[in-house]
Amino acid sequence: MASRKNLKKQVNYIAGELFMECLVQSMYVPGTDKQKADQLMTDVLNMQDEFISRISHTEPGNVKGFYKKFRSDFNAKVEEIIDAIGKLQ
Repeated sequence: MASRKNLKKQVNYIAGELFMECLVQSMYVPGTDKQKADQLMTDVLNMQDEFISRISHTEPGNVKGFYKKFRSDFNAKVEEIIDAIGKLQ
């Protein structure tokens, strides 16, 4: 199992990449709805805060199950944001 510190770094990195993709889409792709892009960037930041907080407060007792659920929730949220980025135009 990776350390919490490394897991937080990975979450921050992925959130940063998603945020940057929204920002580039908003600024440089013509026809992009800027309000939707701004809302999506807010969603990325909220996702980052939520998952960093979840890492800091691990459930005692069922650590393996906690991280399994964490990983599936995180992957689902990232896929949802990637789909939303694709639909900005």
